[in-house]
Amino acid sequence: MLDRDVGPTPMYPPSYMEPGMGRPTPYGNQTDYRIYELNKRLQNWTEDCDNLWWDAFTTEFFEDDAMLTVTFCLEDGPKRYTIGRTLIPRYFRSIFEGGATELFYVLKHPKESFHSNFVSLDCDQCTMVTQNGKPMFTQVCVEGRLYLEFMFDDMMRIKTWHFSIRQHREVLPRSILAMHDPQMLDQLAKNITRCGLSNSTLNYLRLCVILEPMQELMSRHKTYSLSPRDCLKTCLFQKWQRMVAPPAEPARQAPNKRRKRKVSGGSNVSSGGGGNNNSNSKKKSPANSFSLSSQVPDVMMVGEPTLMGGEFGDEDERLITRLENTQYDGANGLEDEDSFNSSPALGAHSPWSNKAPSSQEGKNDNSQSSQ
Repeated sequence: MLDRDVGPTPMYPPSYMEPGMGRPTPYGNQTDYRIYELNKRLQNWTEDCDNLWWDAFTTEFFEDDAMLTVTFCLEDGPKRYTIGRTLIPRYFRSIFEGGATELFYVLKHPKESFHSNFVSLDCDQCTMVTQNGKPMFTQVCVEGRLYLEFMFDDMMRIKTWHFSIRQHREVLPRSILAMHDPQMLDQLAKNITRCGLSNSTLNYLRLCVILEPMQELMSRHKTYSLSPRDCLKTCLFQKWQRMVAPPAEPARQAPNKRRKRKVSGGSNVSSGGGGNNNSNSKKKSPANSFSLSSQVPDVMMVGEPTLMGGEFGDEDERLITRLENTQYDGANGLEDEDSFNSSPALGAHSPWSNKAPSSQEGKNDNSQSSQ
């Protein structure tokens, strides 16, 4: 398709300004600025740029797990090609290998949306402009919708690139139309691209249909230096194992470990004398003994304080030692009162040295007082 008038095509959207003009550049948002930087980097392309230059370009603007998708419609039906991070550098290189000398993207009225961990840029009026120098000077404008997802971090690299091509135009300078050579006019009437893409780019996208599934084989060959046949056998065997193996059960949280205290059956703990302490009667109180294992079935160890939900193991637990008085036998009750009264520790003025009057002595004292 030939256009009679060819106006100057801006390299960047009207809102863009070259840095170093004495005031900040009025970019609408950060994603637009990233597209500006991408255009500026593509403008620095020369014929001497090798694979390292293109790999550095992709590393700067695309994530390691980025996916690039291009959709368009040819004579034989709609096409959709999706390539990964490894094949992205060659895609942009194929555009220049097809005869382009310049490449940039023009975005009109893009819409930016913030998500949890990425920022999306949706532009329904995106134009991919290429300047072709061969077979003759032609400007190709590819119009479509561009959807990008930038990671929401300092680098702002692209994770998803989806360009849906709707139509394209091939623009020729007016000076070429002034020639009246019929053969030249017939040659100019033929498009040099198909849906805005050169034959070099289309052939590479068709090749990516085979190369993309083989990325695992090529990565394994590069890592383990295996032959292609061995790489294929290993990948197929692992894929078969994933298909046959049952689905992994969800990980269950391990229960908290409780360390039970061992209790000896023969040792008893005495509760002491259960009688009234106010009377020094000779009546002996029976020992109230009980078994620790019968009263407290489950004794847990005292652990260290936990920090931020953490738990300590067996080696971090603090042990509790029980000391038993083997010289005291709780089954025999209290000591005799006579031996207690004869103790040299009781002085003459000790309140414990005075016996409590018995019932008979109390009666005699009452009778004498009454007389």
